[in-house]
This record gives sequence, structure tokens and C-alpha cells, in this order.
Amino acid sequence: MSKPNTIRVALLDLYEGHVNEGMRCIRDILQQYGKAHGIHLAVEEFNVRLKCELPDLHHDIYISSGGPGSPLATDAQWEPLYFNWIRQMEQYNQLTQGPKKHVYFICHSFQLAVRYFKVAQVTKRKSTAFGVFPVHMLPGGKHEPVFNNLQDPFYAVDSRNYQVVEPDEVQLQRLGAAVLAIEKERPHVPLERAIMGLRFNDYMVGTQFHPEADAPGMSRYLQREDKKQMVIKNHGFEKWQSMIEQLNDPDKILFTYSNILPNFLDLAIETINAGKAVRSRQ
Repeated sequence: MSKPNTIRVALLDLYEGHVNEGMRCIRDILQQYGKAHGIHLAVEEFNVRLKCELPDLHHDIYISSGGPGSPLATDAQWEPLYFNWIRQMEQYNQLTQGPKKHVYFICHSFQLAVRYFKVAQVTKRKSTAFGVFPVHMLPGGKHEPVFNNLQDPFYAVDSRNYQVVEPDEVQLQRLGAAVLAIEKERPHVPLERAIMGLRFNDYMVGTQFHPEADAPGMSRYLQREDKKQMVIKNHGFEKWQSMIEQLNDPDKILFTYSNILPNFLDLAIETINAGKAVRSRQ
């Protein structure tokens, strides 16, 4: 696959200053990808929620992080700016003849994108989803380039108090969007299974889980005494022990980490190259 030497990546930080592993993991994936493919990923970070920073159109690829708190409507100053940024990305891709802008939405950002595109409902869960869980592909997921090389089901880190449910089939069809994956089946729970992945359009995709979760780093994080006690207090010792065991399983989180965001970068860079080739022939 032919790749240009420098790719400009905008990393949108929605963690609101909270200590987290997500941003570190995304940075690591970008660094590893650039080194493995011999390209320079020029990464610029934007503090969306604390400083109302949003990237402009001069970047090639955009990754929007997870974050704490409610993804439901608020009076926060940054929220309309964030939705306007999505609108700008959408309009640019519709109107430009050149390289398109690919966007990946993670967890909190994914829930915000669902609200923007009006493709499903975002609601509060009855209890927190926290742990390593199987994710089941739907037909759209089996043909999704971002899910290349993954098994069905595959495993992912999930950490959320909200969920995406009740897909609007009419709106999905109107946008050309597709539900890619849903959460594990829980026969003992009479509730709809949450949507775990969506392709909103040809250039925007997202997941409600954390594809960037790094197994060794997450394992170290959860074994810190303060984090260990927090998990045990909120979810019990068995949940903490189960997460440590599953994080160390190479067929689970490591496999997801090694494929989803790198697949997204492959797809985005291939599109950038194709767009530049078309423009050079005009």
C-alpha cells in the first residue's frame, strides 16, 4: 500500500482533564503505526471540553476520544462547537473532489455522534458496563474494513454508564449508515442489546467500546492499589480478577488493539492517496 510521507492527525481529547489511559493508548498506536509503516504522523491534540478547542480542515485524519460524564444534551459551551465540527467534516466530504477526511469516534464521542446523526437513542444504563466483554458482529460488521482480521465475537474493553439502543432504520437507510456490532447476549436480562459499532457514512465510523485499550498498560493501571480498590468497591473482587486475566489473554484485548485503529488508519491513508491521485490527474 502506497503511503505519503507525512499524515496530519487531529486527536480530540474529551477527557475533560481527568486522568485516563485512553489518550496514552491512542498516542502509542499512532507512534507504533508510523514507525511500522515508515511515515510521519504529525499529531496535534485538541482539548475539546476544557478549552473548547476544535480542529480545522487542515488535518488528514481525526480521532475523537472517550471521556467521563453524560453524553446527553447539556448547556456546556463546547457541545454545539463539537456538533458544528462534525457538520463541517460531513459537508467537506460531501463537497470536495480531493482527499476525504476520515473520523473515528470512541465511546463518549461515539454517543455524541449518534445524537448528531439521529440514528439511535442514547440512554442511561441501569448499571455500569465495566470489563472485558465479547462484541458480536452484525452483517455490516463482517464487511467492515475497520474490523478486518477480527473474529466473531471479538473482545473489547467496555467502560460506560450510557448506551446506544433503538436504531432508527429509516434514518440509517437515509444516511447509508450501518450498525456494525452489538453487545453480548444476556438471556437473563430482558433488555435490548446495545449497539457497539456504527458506520455513519463512508468516512465516519465509531465504536462504543475502547479499541485503543492497551492490554499491558491497562493491566498495570488496574493493579495500582488505588484503582484495584476502586474496582473491587464498585464491581467486586471477581470482576477485577476476571479483567486482569482477560487483559493478559493474547487472543482478546491485544488482538483488538492491534487491528481496529490500525485498520482505520490503513483505510484513511489509502483514501487520502486515492484522492490525491485523482486530483493530480485533473
